[in-house]
Formats: sequence, C-alpha cells, structure tokens
Amino acid sequence: MNWETVIGLEVHAQLATKSKLFSGASTAYGAPPNTQACLIDLGLPGVLPVLNAEAVRMACQFGLAIQATVPARSVFARKNYFYPDLPKGYQISQYELPIVQGGQLKIEIDTLEKTIGITRAHLEEDAGKSLHEDFHGLSGIDLNRAGTPLLEIVSEPDLRSAKEAVAYLKKLHSLVRYLNICDGNLQEGSFRCDANVSIRPLGTTTLGTRTELKNLNSFRFIERAINFEVERQIALLENGQKIQQETRLYDAEKNETRPMRSKEEANDYRYFPDPDLLPLVISPQFLTQLIPTLPELPDAKRDRFMRDYELSSYDANVLTQSRELADYFEEVVSTVPGEPKLCANWVMGDLSALLNKHHLDITQSKVTAQQLAKLLKRILDNTISGKIAKQLFEAMWNQEGEPDALIEKQGLQQVTDEGAIDKIIDQVIQQNPKQLADYRSGKEKLFGFFVGQVMKLSQGKANPAQVNELLKQKLSG
Repeated sequence: MNWETVIGLEVHAQLATKSKLFSGASTAYGAPPNTQACLIDLGLPGVLPVLNAEAVRMACQFGLAIQATVPARSVFARKNYFYPDLPKGYQISQYELPIVQGGQLKIEIDTLEKTIGITRAHLEEDAGKSLHEDFHGLSGIDLNRAGTPLLEIVSEPDLRSAKEAVAYLKKLHSLVRYLNICDGNLQEGSFRCDANVSIRPLGTTTLGTRTELKNLNSFRFIERAINFEVERQIALLENGQKIQQETRLYDAEKNETRPMRSKEEANDYRYFPDPDLLPLVISPQFLTQLIPTLPELPDAKRDRFMRDYELSSYDANVLTQSRELADYFEEVVSTVPGEPKLCANWVMGDLSALLNKHHLDITQSKVTAQQLAKLLKRILDNTISGKIAKQLFEAMWNQEGEPDALIEKQGLQQVTDEGAIDKIIDQVIQQNPKQLADYRSGKEKLFGFFVGQVMKLSQGKANPAQVNELLKQKLSG
C-alpha cells in the first residue's frame, strides 16, 4: 500500500524581550540557576501578573508578516497540569481566542512553491527546567526560564514530508529573525519544535492517529526524527498493529523515537480564562502604526534581489536566508557596482565556506564587507588574478592586513605585460615538446595543461585571459 505522510508543526519562538511575559525578571540566557525567577515566576500566593507590552507588539508584528488576522480581543487562559518545573500548577497561555489567527508561509521545494497554512500563534509563558545530571539519582529544578515569553506558532497539517517540514521551519526561523522578535538560537532553546506526525493511505482524506515528537532542537534531527517516525508507523500498520496517540522523544544517538507519555487532549488541561488578566484589546490604530516598523521581509527581499541584481532564484534564496547575510551582500554590491554575480559568488562561496568551517555566523565574519569589496575591485582592475585573490582572502581572514597592503607586501600584482607573458609561454613550449606535438596532432584537451604550466611558472600572477589568448596564437603556429 502507498502511504501519505501528514505533518503539522508547533514551534515555540522565545520572544526577544528583556523581561518576562508577566513579571519584570530578566530573560538573559546563561545565569546561575534560580537567580532570574521573581515572586511572580515562583507562583507565590498573592502575586499578580502584569502583561509585557513589548511581547504583545512582537506577536502583532508576526501576525502582520504572515498576513494573519490580529483580532481586536484575545484572552489569556490557565492551562492546568502538574509538573515540578511549573510552580503555580498552571501555565498562562491562550486557548480559544489567540492573538494571531490564520496566516500562511510560502516554502520552496525543488523549485516548486507551496503555501503552508498557519492555524494560529498565541502568547504563553515558558515553564522552568528539570535538571537530571550531577544530582546522584535526584532531579534539580531551575526556574530561570519560568515566565519567559513564548510565541507558539501552530501550522496546519499541510506538510507532506520531512523535507517540507524542514523547509517550513527554516523559513519560519528566517522570518522571526528578520522581524528581530526572536534570536532563533536552537541550541539555547529559544526556537523549539514539536512535530505531529501521522500517515494515511494515499488518496484518502481522513487523518490518521498522530504522535507528537517533542522538543526537537536542530534541523537535521527534525528531519531524521520525522523520517524514522514515518517508517515506524508504516511498519506498525502493515503488520496489522495500531498506532498509539502519544508523545515521543527522539534519541539522536540511536536515531529512533521512544514513548514519553500518552498524548493529552485539550480537555485534559482544564483550560479556563485567567481571572487575574483582563482580555487583551488591540486597536486598529495600533496595528496601523506597526505596519511601517516591519522590515523588508525575506520573500520581498528575494524578489528584489532577482529583479535588481539579476540573480538566479537559487542565489537570491541563499543570500536572503538571514537579514544579516543579505545586508552584508548589499554592502559589498554597493561598493562594487555592476558586479552582483561576482559579489554573490564570493559571499556564497569563499566567505560562507570559512564561516561554516569555523562555525561562525555572518555577524562574526573576520572579513568585513568593505574589505571583501576592496579585494574584488583588485580582481576587476586586473591588479590580481582570481587565484591570487583566494590566497589573499585567507590572509585577510587570518587578520594579516588589508588587501592593498598585502598585495604590495607580497608582490602579488598580476603580470599584464604581454612581452613578459610571451617569454613565459615560450619557455613552457620549449620544455614540453611532446605535449606540443600531441596538441597540434589533435589532442586539444592539452590546452589546459599548457595554461596550468604558464600559471605555475608565473606563480599565478599572469593574467589568465591574456594567457589563454596568447597561448592559442602560439600553439596554433
């Protein structure tokens, strides 16, 4: 039987506020345990929550960015459950009337565009964290995260493969960072994903029994976890067994999922409106004032890059994955006008390779946009060859100096004197009589050999275009 995968994602994006959702305690990452939890976060009797206006603004910005409805009235509810890291015994969230309703996000899979529906996005506070290491069989509780503002973004079950799920997550990750409402740090837990996965016979419309994969914190693990879960469910059904609705954890070392607990339904949490919080009322004027504060969003920036810089869809998508990378590229292009493809190749190629090698973000690049632009100008004015430029780029990355100073210091100026190149070509031809005879007898692939020898003898300084032109003349004689 052929099966269809159905995936819906719930993403928790930690909002980049300086204080918590209902208290003034700090949200800074990395503080010693339990040093950033105030009386409100600890749920002591008599304390009252006060809503963080900045979190509301960020949620509304997100709603506008995905063309969602931001209703005039939304309501906070208490989600009741007992767990050691939840001191109050309930989590303040939103249920029936969330702050963002509907919306969509477009993804691209193998050059085909697909629209993924977003059901809702709601504000809620985070819980604390249970610590199980170094306690000799006991568990510790760190309540620093308790009360941290989250925006939970729930997709429609529109995703049909792990590949689509990862594409959606990367697009969403890019969007919240463009909006500057979340730093998107998966390792620190500020961008977390739960995946609801089910399968059904291909061609049917009834949803199958789903399992929830919890707290996946890397794009690679998300893809692997979903793929494993799909195969597990297919094997169960094809062997005549049933799928249990449950929450499962992914073990990256064993590349498998395992049961965590039975999956709760909404009524298990006994939601009811929080009596300590008034309904949240958002005026049309507030939303109107927010619209000009939105940055140029990823899709619009990609389209502009394709239109203004005549870049391919692939190049434009890569360069607009992050706002910082797009800004870096545009700073290079503005200094090297008329050469967007050359700039794009260097940013996506040599620069990105070194960033990946050293596990750095574009904001941590050891070569600034202005420095890269200076290097590219030296290629364009024939001061250096592309090969020499790559060597210089490594030196610049290692903080050895500016491009012009390095060229001068190391004597790397490109040889463009036709007479000098002629002499080098003559020498190469004299040293390789057999290859010359073979070339003239029809083995034209040897042309590359002669180019390589000339460049080697000139230590990479000879102008490649001139080398090619003069070689053709000499070899044909």
